[in-house]
Amino acid sequence: MNHAVVHQAASLLLAYPGPDWPGHLDLVGRALAVVPTPPARLLLRFRDHVREQDTLDLAARYVTTFDRSGRRTLHLTYYTDGDTRRRGASLAEIKALYRASGWRPEEAELPDFLPLMLEFAARCPERGGPLLRGHRAALDLLSAALHKYRSPYADVLDAVRATLPQASARERRAVGEIAQAGPPSESVGLDLTPYPTVTQHSSQGARR
Repeated sequence: MNHAVVHQAASLLLAYPGPDWPGHLDLVGRALAVVPTPPARLLLRFRDHVREQDTLDLAARYVTTFDRSGRRTLHLTYYTDGDTRRRGASLAEIKALYRASGWRPEEAELPDFLPLMLEFAARCPERGGPLLRGHRAALDLLSAALHKYRSPYADVLDAVRATLPQASARERRAVGEIAQAGPPSESVGLDLTPYPTVTQHSSQGARR
């Protein structure tokens, strides 16, 4: 099954609700209306939930949901690598994959920012699909945290997870271990440059 439309729609719905937000909701609605799948229905349910809400109010809730809790961050390598040297290598690896695919995301965001990864999966499914599958544990942890927080964004994560193969026993064990212990920690010598340390929400998409 081709999941590109679902991944692109999820990318737009997980972006910061800026000036283009109403247009994004309309675009998502039109694109998913012809995709009668369970993931598409989850995304449409989220769209219906938020489309009548004030954009400024939704933006404030977005920041509270994703930017003020390490357990609900949209930067996926944090779940498995935490604040360690290993995370820098993971970020560089994702960025190299983007470059090798001829895709240049905006520099304002880290390469493991989920909306970027989803847009890449939509544009380059042969490489983007495995990239998402490789971060299945992080997606499961984020989904669980959003459900616990009673956030409507949980529908978007569940739609993304529904496009992936079933988690293996090993992946389920990894999720349980990280959920119990939290991400690894190592502050000495950590250097994520040239990446920003604070999330900067960009209203522009990526370039190819």
